[in-house]
Amino acid sequence: MDLGLKGKVVVISGAAGREGSIGETILRYLAAEGAIPAVIDRNARGFGYVEKIQDQGTDAIFCQTDVTDPEQVKNAMETITNKYGRIDVVLNNVGVNDGVGLDASYEEFMDSLKLNMVSYFLVVKHALPWLKKSKGNILNIGSKVALTGQGRTSGYAASKGGVLGLTREWAVDLVQFGIRSNAIIIAESWTPSYDTWIKTLENGAEKLKSIVKKIPLENRMTTPEEIANICLFTISEKSSHTTGQFIFVDGGYVHLDRSLLTKDNN
Repeated sequence: MDLGLKGKVVVISGAAGREGSIGETILRYLAAEGAIPAVIDRNARGFGYVEKIQDQGTDAIFCQTDVTDPEQVKNAMETITNKYGRIDVVLNNVGVNDGVGLDASYEEFMDSLKLNMVSYFLVVKHALPWLKKSKGNILNIGSKVALTGQGRTSGYAASKGGVLGLTREWAVDLVQFGIRSNAIIIAESWTPSYDTWIKTLENGAEKLKSIVKKIPLENRMTTPEEIANICLFTISEKSSHTTGQFIFVDGGYVHLDRSLLTKDNN
């Protein structure tokens, strides 16, 4: 299916993660659709990703940016729009489940909020004049932790709850400009970071099995590729009348009846 993303300038934050991460996978899929990814990330890895995309014949730009710094975000938007003269989509993908719990300091809690939620506000704020011109749209990557809790991660949970609130607020606030705002909610996805975390656990293999058993659909984790597919569809005109929605890509993890997880039904 041609999603009509060719030539669309898509600002994507957090896309310079490790190969196979959600952000990097979305980035590759954007390029494959002919979109113009405008990557903002603090990791210099982004230079290599963009160079590879350009070598494959698709335009792209990388602005090394600390997305918690208002001035750096503003400068990145200026760089992008000076080059392309437009922004069609903002895809906020920053997220670090940093384990900032109730035992953390005030400063650590605020830093978690700045990275995991305030950065979303900053990117949208500075891209907004251009989104109004293009009647573009916003897609925020969220987490099931916003709805289920997790334990020992107050900063991340509060941030991701806030991201969902912002998603709906922006859908209301910007409907007058024809701008859509949606969120993708992820539960358990197999990424390099997840793999690294499992390997730090003494009983990692057993822990992984117990997690996978709790995912109703096929008892497996969501792949980054499945998440990327939903992201691209949602930002495309194929989803032109979808706004203010929380779209779950989680194999039924959050909503389906727990009776599905009993031994008799496996």
